[in-house]
Amino acid sequence: MRLRTAQNRLKIEHSIIGGLRDVLERLLASNPRIRSVIPGVIRPVRDARGKVQVRVTVPTQNGWKAIALSAGARQELFVSTALGKEELEGAIERALG
Repeated sequence: MRLRTAQNRLKIEHSIIGGLRDVLERLLASNPRIRSVIPGVIRPVRDARGKVQVRVTVPTQNGWKAIALSAGARQELFVSTALGKEELEGAIERALG
């Protein structure tokens, strides 16, 4: 399956939970040090209500894994970047704001 792209850095293999796409596009537009964001599988959860929330969780080989919560679902995000955890969390907070 070919990856569809937005801005050549947001790789879309699956659908994206409600409200998250705009946040990811703002994040990529304001941070050239983020090489790409790949949203993963969506799973339903009970405690994901209200505004979009994103938590950076663990390092990966080329960046960080994060979890986005919104609209009764959680979605893994794989962020390819050289940014540290604190820098990435700050960038995400600005994109959410």
